[in-house]
Amino acid sequence: MEKLLRDAQQLFGLSLSAKQLAQLTAYERELLDWNEKFNLTAIRDVDGIRAKHFLDSFSCTLAWKDQIPRRLIDVGTGAGFPGIVLKILYPGLKLTLVESVGKKASFCAHIVQTLGLESVEVLSARAEEVGQDSVHREKYDWAVARAVAAMPVLSEYLLPLVRVGGGMLAQKGESGPAETQTAEKALELLGGRLRQLVKVELPGVADERYLVVIDKFAATPPGYPRKAGIPSKKPL
Repeated sequence: MEKLLRDAQQLFGLSLSAKQLAQLTAYERELLDWNEKFNLTAIRDVDGIRAKHFLDSFSCTLAWKDQIPRRLIDVGTGAGFPGIVLKILYPGLKLTLVESVGKKASFCAHIVQTLGLESVEVLSARAEEVGQDSVHREKYDWAVARAVAAMPVLSEYLLPLVRVGGGMLAQKGESGPAETQTAEKALELLGGRLRQLVKVELPGVADERYLVVIDKFAATPPGYPRKAGIPSKKPL
């Protein structure tokens, strides 16, 4: 964990406490254990988890810098990335995790309980359903997602959840810039506007990575998101 500590400081200016390191260590241990039974993530070694899950989740902080979100929703969180890592980083954060695959949602709930994390809600649901629920619609400072869908589809999942003045953050691979261009129409329709593309470089990871940072400048029309399955079948 010493290398993770150094990398977090050098790359993102983050100083991790002993408690945060202990929580990340426990998270890592549980992930390796559950992965043997349930295939939660393709990354199965300690170095991979620390670089491609933990540091990759930390990179989200480049989007909001010192304007730390108070309420954040992570859509398609899988085994809890980046949401649970960000909750460890910001203990005061109110976090909602959305994951439609039952075993992954169960793992997230298990981690939340194991680490004693408060103000975390795990929803085993589709993003389209959550986006039309008045409890969640336009209630979040930031909505984040990593490797969930192409940008036009992802915009329809995330932007309805973000309050006007908040932001959407997509963690993307090398296709990030091109995908963002194809999503211009969808973004405008849903009340979003591109703020910046941030290139992210992680130690030992050759793949290109980007943060696509979108500002929410207008309310999303009530017809969006459309019914479950339609955004992916008929992207905007």
